[in-house]
Amino acid sequence: MKRLVQAPNLAIATLWSDLLVEAGIRTSLQRVFTSGLAGEIPPDQALPEVWVQDDGQWERARELLDALAHCEQRRWFCGACHELVEGPFETCWNCGAPMPAQA
Repeated sequence: MKRLVQAPNLAIATLWSDLLVEAGIRTSLQRVFTSGLAGEIPPDQALPEVWVQDDGQWERARELLDALAHCEQRRWFCGACHELVEGPFETCWNCGAPMPAQA
């Protein structure tokens, strides 16, 4: 088992772990309950961590998290309600219309 990354909080650590599990990479969350110790121990020691169970999958896990951090961000206007939609979304957050083909 090998440590992949420290997360800034438990919610993000869980999201990263779930992404990796969906990709077939078994993970383990460590330091899940240490945030309450911040101040008693150094802050960087209280952050949750994502560990990869199989060391042979560590590089692939790193690549997946890197791709997540650098995912394409788009800006497009909804043809139905004219709302500006930003980010990797393919449907309008306001009305649910699909992204136009030219966006």
